[in-house]
Amino acid sequence: MSYHRVVFEEAIKYLISIVVGLLMVLVAGLTWEQGTVGKKAQEVRNAMKSELSGQAQERGILKLPLQDPRIVILKSQRQLELYSDGAVVRTYRVGLGQNPVDDKQREGDRTTPEGEFYIFIKNPKSAYYLSLGISYPTIEDAERGLRAGLVTRAQRDQIVSAIKKKAAPLQHTALGGLIYIHGNGAGSDWTWGCVALENEDIRELYNWVDIGTPITIKP
Repeated sequence: MSYHRVVFEEAIKYLISIVVGLLMVLVAGLTWEQGTVGKKAQEVRNAMKSELSGQAQERGILKLPLQDPRIVILKSQRQLELYSDGAVVRTYRVGLGQNPVDDKQREGDRTTPEGEFYIFIKNPKSAYYLSLGISYPTIEDAERGLRAGLVTRAQRDQIVSAIKKKAAPLQHTALGGLIYIHGNGAGSDWTWGCVALENEDIRELYNWVDIGTPITIKP
């Protein structure tokens, strides 16, 4: 074997050893990187799972349909409670009328009424995302309005008849009306007497209650 051939073969072996070494370093680097990325991805997945678990725990799992659903609004606490079978299953933050303390007396006083009501309509095309109509004025309001000269006897009779049928009472009298539970935010008392929720909350509530669901509004 000639001297030049020996040198050539040794050079080839040397180059091959360098290439193999580089490949080993590259594979090791990729393995480390994949392990790191995989670890990071797992950490993200665990964090998301923990967050979703927390949300599920906070929201709770409801048994649907609700049993004897009822809505209770606590004005002083800015809180709406949803009941099923006598137990609170959801609590929502609410905003009230711009005069949030007083009970509603007449049109334009910007107060949220107090008393016993029911949902008389569900409006999926509300200007405030979604809305549930509160059956104000009540029979008591109609009688009060008649004594105060705010409604006529005929209007009083129409309100009384509607309430007894669980229908929509007159909405356009001096007693006021058009009081709804609706969306567009619960961060402040900004309505003209309605009860405002965050859109996510009214969507949930809207889907779970029906026309006729009782509503109690407390001071």
